[in-house]
Formats: sequence, structure tokens, C-alpha cells
Amino acid sequence: MKIINSVHPDDFKSYNTSTIRDRFLLDELAQQGKINFAYTHYDRMMAGLAMPAGEALELPLFDILRAGYFLERREMGIINVGGDGIISAGGENFSLKKLDCLYIGRGTEKVTFSSADAAKPAVFYILSAPAHAVHPTKLLKKEEAQGGAMGAAETANKRTIYRYIHKDGLQSCQLVMGLTILETGNVWNTIPAHTHDRRMEVYFYFDVPENQAVFHYMGEPQETRHMVVKNYNATVSPPWSIHAGSGTSNYGFIWGMAGENLEYTDMDVIQLNDLR
Repeated sequence: MKIINSVHPDDFKSYNTSTIRDRFLLDELAQQGKINFAYTHYDRMMAGLAMPAGEALELPLFDILRAGYFLERREMGIINVGGDGIISAGGENFSLKKLDCLYIGRGTEKVTFSSADAAKPAVFYILSAPAHAVHPTKLLKKEEAQGGAMGAAETANKRTIYRYIHKDGLQSCQLVMGLTILETGNVWNTIPAHTHDRRMEVYFYFDVPENQAVFHYMGEPQETRHMVVKNYNATVSPPWSIHAGSGTSNYGFIWGMAGENLEYTDMDVIQLNDLR
């Protein structure tokens, strides 16, 4: 398991490309027939991918958790970005089509992931954070999610936002989770960029066409850097960092946060003229 340690923004200014990728990029999560996770020291967030190709995959226990089972002290949000899938949690089965979301509450002992059709496997993106209380396990379909259209074709950022786990959606202790889909011909996400000192964030990029890429921007607003990312790559964003991207094609990305509050609108916007 890759472990991401916290980084001071002054130290970040001296990083070269390989160091930035090593300390903020999750590019080895995707493996058919496996569940892989990374552990971050930003609000103890964990990010993972479950890609069941044949038999069901059971949520493993990792030594770093020092727990009896994965969700003993944690909660979990899952969004399917592949074919139809099934998640069994606490003895109940949940069917997830593409872009459906399942929240699983603390104390759920056994969780398994499977594909409805092995020829069209599901791809489950997972975020997990520590939880101090129990909230019910619940499924939210893409069509039921809050959100709407944003941006414009003139600025190449026409997109649709879907909010799943947040203050007015699926209830959680500290997870906030949703996704954004850019329309054809649009490539910019999260413009204008922002920070939020009260929360960390992870971006997970999907539906990035083969031989295309996304340039993910991070760093303090006046000290920005970038990483070139591919399909099924995730980027970890510290509270002091912006998080935005532009692609060589349209794409989708899942955004997920943990920290001080569940307010979707809690952000400090950085105007384009102030970025460096």
C-alpha cells in the first residue's frame, strides 16, 4: 500500500516532477481482479479501487488500521465508474449502475464487490475516512443526486456536477463526495480554482480516452505546479493547494473530501488573475 505523508508548502516549492508525482499521485490502484488502496496522512483519508473481474472481491483488512475489520472505526463512499456492479454490505446487496453511489456506515463488518457481467466489469472507486458516529448504509442513484449544469462552452468548461455525500445528501461523519462530467469539447474543471484550509481533497480521473491526458494543477495559488495524469489516476490535494485540471479531451472526475465540515460550498476562490 502506498502511504502519502503530509507535506509543508514551503518544502513543496523545491520539488521536481518526479517528487511531486511520488508524493501526490496515485497511479497504481487499477488492477483487474484486485482491490488496491493508498493511505494518506491528510485527515487519514484512504483511496482505493475495486475491479472485480470474476469472483467477488472482499474488502481486506490492512495492518496500518490496527482494527478488527476495515470499517470498525471508518466510513466509506463508493462510486461505480464501470459496468453494472453489486456491493454486499452488512448482508444486504446493492446494485450500482455507472455513476451510482453507495455510502457504507461505520461498523459494517463484511463488504464484497462483484460485477454483474464479467465481460463488462464494474470499477468501484472508494474513499474512506475515520468516523465518530454511525450513519446508515444507503444507495443514491445518479439521477437522484443534487447538482446541475455549470460553466460555458465559450470558456471550455461546460460541465455537470453531481453531489452525493454532503450536508444535504447522503449523510456521513466527515466524507464529502461527488463527481463532475465535462461535455464534449470542454476540458477545464474547477475554474476558477480554489483552496479550503478546513479540508483535504482527492481527485480521481475517469473516462479519459486512451492516448489522452489531463494536466492536473496544484500548489499554493502563487506557486502552482502540474502533473500529467491518465485514466483511473488519483491526485491528493493538501488543504493549502489548489486543485484544477485541463485535458486534451473531455473526461470525468470524482472529487472527495474529509476534514472540518460537510459544507459543499466551503471554499476560498482564487481568481484567475491572481494565479501564478
